[in-house]
Amino acid sequence: MRIKKNIAISESGFIFNPAVGDSYSTNPIGTEIIKMLKESKSVAEINSYILNTYQVEASSFEKDLYDFVKMLEKYKLTETDGQEA
Repeated sequence: MRIKKNIAISESGFIFNPAVGDSYSTNPIGTEIIKMLKESKSVAEINSYILNTYQVEASSFEKDLYDFVKMLEKYKLTETDGQEA
């Protein structure tokens, strides 16, 4: 899974989907997650990076990451194998 190529992401956490005109905002960690997904990093790679970079509890972050990824899918910001998720 990855973020669609046409999704714009600013340094401040502003996300824009030009296909439908929707915009969203996220916190700095959410922005990092989205950028890593855009680079086709796996959820496992993202999980490992965040746990090694920030002082967060592994069990709660894993659930938060899962919920965040599901939200990105719900808002149709992701694709898998070249297909929309």
